[in-house]
Amino acid sequence: MVPGQLPALTADAPQSGTRISGFRLESGPVPFHHQVYLDLRAALDEGIWGTGERLPPERELAARYGCSLITVRRALTELAREGRLDRARGRGTFVRRPPIIRDIAARAGFADEMRARGLVPYAAVVTARLEPAGEALAEALGVAAGTPACYLERVRGADGVPLLLEQAHLSAERFAGLLDEDFTVASLYDVLDHRYGVPVAGTRETITAIIPSAREAHLLRLPAPTPSICLEGTAVDADGTPIEHSRTVVSPLHARYFIETAGPRARLVEPVRAGSAGETRR
Repeated sequence: MVPGQLPALTADAPQSGTRISGFRLESGPVPFHHQVYLDLRAALDEGIWGTGERLPPERELAARYGCSLITVRRALTELAREGRLDRARGRGTFVRRPPIIRDIAARAGFADEMRARGLVPYAAVVTARLEPAGEALAEALGVAAGTPACYLERVRGADGVPLLLEQAHLSAERFAGLLDEDFTVASLYDVLDHRYGVPVAGTRETITAIIPSAREAHLLRLPAPTPSICLEGTAVDADGTPIEHSRTVVSPLHARYFIETAGPRARLVEPVRAGSAGETRR
């Protein structure tokens, strides 16, 4: 089959059973739009249409599935919401580049990880300045409020596609001259290790669902508003002293994270039996 070309209708196929890739819509508990969605998703997974290719027009899909335009549009809208398709009014529906799946606990640097995937990493410095630490930032870094902090904001991506917006704060007193580095090519953690002799020994991050600001959405080339995830946390040195406090907005269109664990879940707190000492109520 030529990529992007659907199989022709067979003369003996009933209208209600029009086939695409051998698929037939069936009456039952599963709505037609979800059946079309499942079949189109399977076709995308199989590579019937490659990245950047345009899908057949909605009317053609509707005719070949033997369903209404509304049914096809609902299926395409769901795939676009998942980041599988781009829909452009007047131009059609196009296959989007598959998202990059990353291990949230991976220890490899971003650039090294992208190169290992055969992608070309890039970083664009948006902001690099000194600013006084507010109370929340001062507490996170373990410094006095008002002391100068380095603020470094970068868009990081691969093959020209923005994936992350990183916003990092560090003590300007501890890391004097840090912003003189060229962070379009340099790794922040490598600079801390090799120039200042302060390797990052560990990080603790929280994950939050957010709506990026209009500015953040613009930098990540996101349609606004687009729900995204935000990683916020602190990196520490071998003594547990805070080194960096960071906030990272992840593009939901081009990046995904996974968490992998081993072994069964453990009950960390044993339930308290009714009437036993120390029982509390919520």
